[in-house]
Amino acid sequence: MSELGRRLVHASGTLLPGAFLAGVLSWPAVQWLLVVGSAGAAVLEVLRLSGYVSWRIFDRLTREYEQDNVAGYALYMFSWTATAWLFDPPIAVPAMLMLALADPASGLLSRDAGLEMKEGWVLLATFGICMAIATLLDVPVVPAIAGALVATLADGTTPVIRGYVIDDNATIPLGAAVAMWAVWLVV
Repeated sequence: MSELGRRLVHASGTLLPGAFLAGVLSWPAVQWLLVVGSAGAAVLEVLRLSGYVSWRIFDRLTREYEQDNVAGYALYMFSWTATAWLFDPPIAVPAMLMLALADPASGLLSRDAGLEMKEGWVLLATFGICMAIATLLDVPVVPAIAGALVATLADGTTPVIRGYVIDDNATIPLGAAVAMWAVWLVV
C-alpha cells in the first residue's frame, strides 16, 4: 500500500468523532464502539502475532518494527478508547483528531522519516494543525497550546525502550489530552 493510502486509512478515524460532533452518535455510543473496536483489534493482534492468521492487509498496513510487536492500528484503537473513557468530549475529541489528522499530515510532509526526528518545519506544521483542531473545537488557547505541543513532541520523536518502539499512535491522543486537561485545570 502506498504511503498515501496508509495515511488515508489513518485519517478515516475522523468518522467516529465526526459522527459525535455532527450529533449522529452520543458520547456513550462513541465510547462503547471504541471498546468493541479495541476488543476486535486485540483479538486480531493476538491472532497475527501468534501466527494463526497472516493476511496480506497486515503486511501492507504494518511497518517493519511492528511485525513482532503490537501494530499501530491496535495502539490507535487502544489509545482512543482510553482517551474517550478518561476525558470528557471537549478534551477527548480534539486529542483524538490530533492523531487522526495531524499525524498523517506530518507523515506525508516528512516523506515518512521513519524512526528519525522530523524536520523543524514539519514539526511546526504539525503544531499548527493540532492548534487549529483544538481551537476550532473551542479549546481555550493556553490548553490548546499545551495539547498541540505534547502532540507535536509525540509525533516528532519515536523513543525505543528495550527494543520496543513507543508508537505515536499510543502517545499523541493520551499525551495531548493529559496536557490540555492539566493546563485547563490551572488556567
